[in-house]
Amino acid sequence: MGVVRSGAARAGTLSALTGIAPATARAQEAAGAASTGSTGTLALIVLAALALMGALTAGGLALALRRERRARKRMEAAFNAVPWPRQLVRKDGTPLVSNPAFVARFGDRGQALPDVLAAQVDDERAGRDLRRLADNAAAGIDGHVEAPVLDAATGERIWLDVRAQPMPGMNGLIAWLTEDITARRQMQDILRTEMARFVDLLEYAPVGFYSVDGEGRFLFVNKTMTDWLGTTPETLTSGEMGLHDLIPEAARQGAPAHAPFAPDAGGEGGAAAVGPREVSFVGPTGQRIETYVTQEVVGGEDGQPLTTRSVVRNLSDERQVRDALERSERRFRRFFQQAPIGIALLDGDQRVQECNAAFTKLMGVARDAVVGQPMPTLVRTGDRPWLAQVLGPDAGGSTPEVRPAAEPDTVCRVFATPLDANQSEGQPVQEREGHVLHLIDATEQKNLEEQFAQSQKMQAVGQLAGGIAHDFNNLLTAMIGFCDLLLLRHRPGDQSFADLMQVKQNANRAANLVRQLLAFSRQQTLRPTVLSVTDVLQELMHLLRRLIGENIQLDVIHGRSLWDVKVDQGQLEQVIINLAVNARDAMAEGGGELAIRTSNQQLTRALKREGETVPPGDYVRIEVADSGCGIAQENLDRIFEPFFSTKEVGAGTGLGLSTVYGIVKQTGGFILVDSAPGVGTNFQIYLPRHRAAAGDAVAGKSAQSQVTDLTGMGTLLLVEDEDAVRAFSARALRKKGYDVLEASSGEHALDVMGQQGDKVDLLITDVVMPNLDGPALVRRVRETHPDVKVIFISGYTEDSFRRNLGEESDIHFLGKPFTLKQLAGMVKDVLYADAS
Repeated sequence: MGVVRSGAARAGTLSALTGIAPATARAQEAAGAASTGSTGTLALIVLAALALMGALTAGGLALALRRERRARKRMEAAFNAVPWPRQLVRKDGTPLVSNPAFVARFGDRGQALPDVLAAQVDDERAGRDLRRLADNAAAGIDGHVEAPVLDAATGERIWLDVRAQPMPGMNGLIAWLTEDITARRQMQDILRTEMARFVDLLEYAPVGFYSVDGEGRFLFVNKTMTDWLGTTPETLTSGEMGLHDLIPEAARQGAPAHAPFAPDAGGEGGAAAVGPREVSFVGPTGQRIETYVTQEVVGGEDGQPLTTRSVVRNLSDERQVRDALERSERRFRRFFQQAPIGIALLDGDQRVQECNAAFTKLMGVARDAVVGQPMPTLVRTGDRPWLAQVLGPDAGGSTPEVRPAAEPDTVCRVFATPLDANQSEGQPVQEREGHVLHLIDATEQKNLEEQFAQSQKMQAVGQLAGGIAHDFNNLLTAMIGFCDLLLLRHRPGDQSFADLMQVKQNANRAANLVRQLLAFSRQQTLRPTVLSVTDVLQELMHLLRRLIGENIQLDVIHGRSLWDVKVDQGQLEQVIINLAVNARDAMAEGGGELAIRTSNQQLTRALKREGETVPPGDYVRIEVADSGCGIAQENLDRIFEPFFSTKEVGAGTGLGLSTVYGIVKQTGGFILVDSAPGVGTNFQIYLPRHRAAAGDAVAGKSAQSQVTDLTGMGTLLLVEDEDAVRAFSARALRKKGYDVLEASSGEHALDVMGQQGDKVDLLITDVVMPNLDGPALVRRVRETHPDVKVIFISGYTEDSFRRNLGEESDIHFLGKPFTLKQLAGMVKDVLYADAS
């Protein structure tokens, strides 16, 4: 394929490839620029130039033209024979001539090589480099670029080395050359990958490598080595730190600068190969590693520089493993011996080979009497079948309870783990080496299980009592309320007045019984108030007489001018009731006497009794003494423990005295006990005297009861699902001057608030209601009316719902049953609190 020509001046251009004289070349180029490029015209211009120069004769001119033609043909043949694309391009980017290799690869597109490659290059950065190369070539600067392109024929990605060579003196002519370097780039990638693998292997091998010169300066150190030392390769190879800076011992021993140890330590310091030797390295940060170093010395003779090749094996991990193993063995021995559960190793004949201290303690015998003995002989005869089942062919489990022969009161739970020999996965056991036994003392657990069962029973009874009390509170609220309404119409002297008072008094007595039920179920609201112990005992008399029975004589002796105390009345009543019931049980067989005495006590010095110390001060003392069977001395220290009881199983919970102790302690008081078998028991409760202060309310004389005028003004929303309670409360409040809106449910209350919410000054709501209860209703109302005041009424405790309200303010509570005066007084207190 011949040279592809473009333009009239290609002859002049090819003269640059023939190597003829510059003058002739310039003449031809000038002629080519002035004509259509014909051969005759070119010859005339050449002859004119030569004639002017006086260099050739007519014969010499013909000879020069023939030589030129031959040289041009040779250069054309050489240009065409090059197997790589070549192209000559004018300064303006117009292609002048392209060789056949160019046409074969890129086609005769009439485009310059940069434009052809711009459409095939598949890398944005390479495209920018090609454009920069073309701009530099136009400015007369040569250069080359390696660019990835897509082969038009195969569609594969290949690499080309693209070169631009400006041709000085040729009017801006540029020679573009390309060469396929795909194979070279692939080989470079392979070499680069292999080199990276080698470097990675050398840097991160599990052993350290380093090399130093004769002065001990680091020439190379791998990453593994520097990681051990807590530094970096750059730090060590910077020349600021030598080998002996990391091996202080070598410097003290006088070792050569390039050696990790002195020659007398087991080798010649300058020997060709030394080691391995144990060497301690200390990193720049003080990190120490123990190693084995093998070193080879290279050079050092005939003027050759001395270097070392050193291999380092880290012994720190091995020593850490060895130390950890020793520590693990020590810990295991300590855990084995000090474990809180009994552990024993049995051989194939079920004999004890080894055991810990807890095991011998459970068995109740010394270690020497246990080791070597068959395990079945150490337990009670009746429990041996259970143990045989655990240690049998299907061993591996636990038995409910086993009692040691020497300690029959101890209950042990046994876990057996077989030790099997010659057993592969999925294969049957060919030989049983023995068992590992774990014995857990289950004595306390068994007792707790019995106590828990009793506690669950009592909790169920308490929940039942609380539910009944709640329903009774609703009934009593209606009864007491309607009595109050009737008493407004029937004054003293009316023939119905006495009957109404009898109904109200009996309703109040019933309310006291309900309060006792709530105290029993621990659902009473705890509100310490200033009260008189005499009044509390007087109210309890009827209940106490019914509790202790007719065969026990009850004597209540009140002290004169008793000081006030500040306690929760319900809690104090529960204390007296529990002590009375406990005394009744102690005198159950033949009856007896129960005496309750109160008095003021001034202690000038501390009173100590069985671990309890009453500090000096003023107290109100309550004594509960019985003539029962008494308490044994060994049990006196435990009578206040939860679930402890000397009664037979099923006759008591063991919670009564522990509850008494907790209540007395919570009120800041103290309880002492004196007792002896056959004499009786005397409990003494010391409650601190309350010094009157402003704002204190005496029980039974609440703030509401001090208000003489209970009338008021305002709009109230009363929400109560119990019709009788709602009817009484609405009538009572209307009589006091209030506008009362009624709602029978939470949903109904929301509808009323939606219609008249801006008029409502106070929301009175029951706590327990179907679907939407009181706390949920208040949260919904507060979303639209955040400032509305709220009074909750309920037969349950305030604590049972208060936690569902978070930090809500303006929330008040009135417990059921309540009287008309209590309801009206609470409403007025809440509505007019800011005014006061």
